[in-house]
Amino acid sequence: MPSVSDTARRSGARLSHTSQLDDVLGPLVRRAQAGEAAARDELLRCCHATVYRWAMVHTGDADDAEDVAQEVLVTLYRSLDHYAGRSRFTTWLYQVTRNAALGLRRRIASRLRVARAVAARPPEPSAARDPLERVHESQVAQVVMTLFRELPRRQREIFYLADLEGFAPVEIAERLGMNPVTVRAHLLRARRALRARLLERHPELTEGRTP
Repeated sequence: MPSVSDTARRSGARLSHTSQLDDVLGPLVRRAQAGEAAARDELLRCCHATVYRWAMVHTGDADDAEDVAQEVLVTLYRSLDHYAGRSRFTTWLYQVTRNAALGLRRRIASRLRVARAVAARPPEPSAARDPLERVHESQVAQVVMTLFRELPRRQREIFYLADLEGFAPVEIAERLGMNPVTVRAHLLRARRALRARLLERHPELTEGRTP
């Protein structure tokens, strides 16, 4: 699949008006949904520049826009049948692009939320002021995200849903088909493991802690 940014730069005359674009894409969509591989590939090529421009509006960053656009093109490739034709194709495509951009922003923001969630949970109620407060936020976020990815899959999933998305243990249990008690146990282990591994790798953060 060609680079979105390269395609955007190579684009000649652009179909800036969405009704014009729909006139071009409509027949391709119908042929692609009917199983014509060549039409599907042509549809992706025709959507490159437009999706990239929309993604730039939402992200303001060329690299992020390319990531979003590639995600949208993958969605088109795999899930074109989800478009039911109840609205213009460009309306549906714009919504897919917007959702992908919002998803990227949430993933970026979650890194900082992970750091804050860990830093805000001292192991003992009587502990002194958390030394993580004295470390630059960006450094904490990088360290914690590395450790977060090292957690077992189930602990990582439950920690994310609880401390980043705000779901209650009962809601997580229903979502994952688990017992709420088991969810709470995994969550506790994840929180403890993150803090223990962070302090193990960075013992300087123990300065000022109550023995």
